[in-house]
Amino acid sequence: MRLRDHGPDSVNGLAAALELSRTSVENVLGSLTAAGALTRTTASGAGVGRPSRWYGFVADSGYVAGVDVGNATTRVVISDLAGEVLADHVGPGVGGFPDGVSKLDSVTQQIREAFERPGLPIGKLRAVGLSLPGIVNETGSVLASVVIPEWTGVDIGGRLREVLGVEVAVDNGVRLAAVAEHHLGAAQLVSDVLYLSVGNRVAMGLIIDGKPRRGAHDAAGDIGRLAVPGVDPTTGQLGWARAGSAAELFQLVRDGDAAAARELTGFIDQLARSLATLIMAVDPGKVVIGGGLSRAREAFMEPLSAAVGGQIRLPFEVPVVAARLGDEAAAHGALVLAFGRKAKEIYGIGGMSVPRISPLV
Repeated sequence: MRLRDHGPDSVNGLAAALELSRTSVENVLGSLTAAGALTRTTASGAGVGRPSRWYGFVADSGYVAGVDVGNATTRVVISDLAGEVLADHVGPGVGGFPDGVSKLDSVTQQIREAFERPGLPIGKLRAVGLSLPGIVNETGSVLASVVIPEWTGVDIGGRLREVLGVEVAVDNGVRLAAVAEHHLGAAQLVSDVLYLSVGNRVAMGLIIDGKPRRGAHDAAGDIGRLAVPGVDPTTGQLGWARAGSAAELFQLVRDGDAAAARELTGFIDQLARSLATLIMAVDPGKVVIGGGLSRAREAFMEPLSAAVGGQIRLPFEVPVVAARLGDEAAAHGALVLAFGRKAKEIYGIGGMSVPRISPLV
């Protein structure tokens, strides 16, 4: 971990920095070198005697993929073993495919294309993190999904593992978006975070004591039908009486449509009441709003923040801010998930922390 995060060092230097015996350090270095994650070099000093042995981390000895599967698009981000994102690929989602098998095939194809386009060798893939819409357990099985009902009851992680030949970690997309905002987005250094996605659907992800909260039945955050009116009970889609989409509703409001303005104000007030209740229950250090509506600062974010503030009477302020990662959040959260759950498969030894993820610029 030190070599990955701080650069090359000698055996003696590592032993001193980590306060471990030279033998213990050499054993770990040997395992990592055998796995291809380290390379051994010799650095000669100015004095006499045996040259010291130095080791350096080989970031491109393997790759990790984070995949966000959706109806409209599937996004794949690929990083090296130091967490630097090298590729960000967006392809067709699974909505256009007729059955569960073809949907899974399409995800596999998008992963392969994400490697092929920048010329990265897929043979060096070590692990995959997979973000899915729906309730997913820790073993990778989909318990329920209104977006991809064909996958309900299916061990998607296991199926993808069979095809790709590497370990796969799976979780809910909104939960992983919360993980990403906590790890590298708008909620860094905040131990308790409430992430609310407001777009085509409304859903929540919680970070408690720095860790994502799953709940007893893996369903923590599935609040869409309770948080606001207008959610279709079958599809979970958020609907509008005056428009076909939020963008159209915002345009009507800008054009002076009084009915559209009342609908938007009513929606924000109801969402603020629900959000205030959640804030009082969870006591987060920060609230992060993601999803498509979070990009509308004046029309949505500012009135929502004001409405939430009007609902809560506390001697302190809970910031309500827009997400920083946008549509890229869930895929990067899936990358964090893979590094966190599959460290042994990625590095050859367990106990490695998640690296600092550096998004593609």
